[in-house]
Amino acid sequence: MIQNTRIHFGPPLALLTAQQTNTLAISGKINRTAERYLEIMRHRGLDLSQVERDCIAYVCDFGFVAPQEIRELPFEVRLTEFESEGLNKEVLAQRLEAASFEDLVAVVEKLGF
Repeated sequence: MIQNTRIHFGPPLALLTAQQTNTLAISGKINRTAERYLEIMRHRGLDLSQVERDCIAYVCDFGFVAPQEIRELPFEVRLTEFESEGLNKEVLAQRLEAASFEDLVAVVEKLGF
């Protein structure tokens, strides 16, 4: 069990817990959602080479990657100045286009963004 901690409720958490009426219900909702999210992350993603991960990390390096920016990863990969031996940006962009949104989120999350 982790100690109680204060967290800031930005718009996503406020929407997620809007129907909850007490602290235990809010805590339960957040923990159930986090558990499900972590399970999704375990089973999603793409098998990428190191150079492909490096390219995506370069594209995401500005920090927080919003959902719309995740959807635009193929476009950004095509435009990036990042170059590395063994990287085919067009092939990577096509793989990203074919991936589900869940797989793209998992890629970004696993890279730490």
